[in-house]
Amino acid sequence: MEVVCNNPVLYVVDFPGFDVIEVIDKRIGRGTVFRDAAARRFRAELAELSMSEETSDFDELIDHYLTLLNQPAVYH
Repeated sequence: MEVVCNNPVLYVVDFPGFDVIEVIDKRIGRGTVFRDAAARRFRAELAELSMSEETSDFDELIDHYLTLLNQPAVYH
């Protein structure tokens, strides 16, 4: 398990041994889990933004996936 992104917009945890990524949109408190090809695509898109410090870039990325973020984020 590796936290790959933790900024005001996104919290992303990568589980590389399982080809899984968990994504939480902090703005709405909802998230999802991507597997296989979807996880690889999200990793690639996130890697393109890795050097950016602009939250608007992350807003734009996550807005493409917004309808898939349907699980409430529960913090314990």
